[in-house]
Amino acid sequence: MAEQIVNEFTVNRPIGEAWPIICDVERIAPCLPGAQLDEIEGDIYRGNVKVKLGAVSTRFKGEAHFVERDDSNHTASLKAKGRDTGGRGSVEADIHATAEALSPTSTKCVVTADIHITGKVAQFGRGILGDVSRKLIGQFSHNLNAMLDEQGHEPAESAGAAEAAAEPSAPPAAETPKVRKIEGPAAEPVDLAGMAGPALLKRFGPALAAIVLILLLLRRRR
Repeated sequence: MAEQIVNEFTVNRPIGEAWPIICDVERIAPCLPGAQLDEIEGDIYRGNVKVKLGAVSTRFKGEAHFVERDDSNHTASLKAKGRDTGGRGSVEADIHATAEALSPTSTKCVVTADIHITGKVAQFGRGILGDVSRKLIGQFSHNLNAMLDEQGHEPAESAGAAEAAAEPSAPPAAETPKVRKIEGPAAEPVDLAGMAGPALLKRFGPALAAIVLILLLLRRRR
């Protein structure tokens, strides 16, 4: 199944401050319900998403890499892929994100994802993916802005930036990229109850997890 999903969210910061925040995976990953960044290997970012419906839980694992990123024009494109750990299907996505200033103190980010789903999760009905992803983006935006309000306007240095600053030099180009594990508390599963009809959730929970994972993998710290 193929479907295009377009979502947008607002960051309560000027665009010059908002764009680096949007692209800082380690800083914003905790803002997305159910999502967790596990490791970084070179330019590859790997994460997982946990979702639940009542007593039933499922998990998606995936990775993404950037195809292009233009900080001057605030645009980025990347490819992402993931799979249901229960073997019920997989998802791939070509993603494009753009940011524009709404005002001197706010920024709008628009994310377009061309999604291809295979396996049992491909039975997910058209239109439902968009409805659920919009609700998840809304929760993400609320959590992100709440975090920024708590931290104030002084940019917080991410764990990755601190580690990079501590390294005396970059490894040789021919050296195999090292895997850096991201340590942090385990993410609580996102509860899908109320995001779609109960009957649809029982049938399509894994596909919803794929959407959350894609949203997580839209971002990268540089």
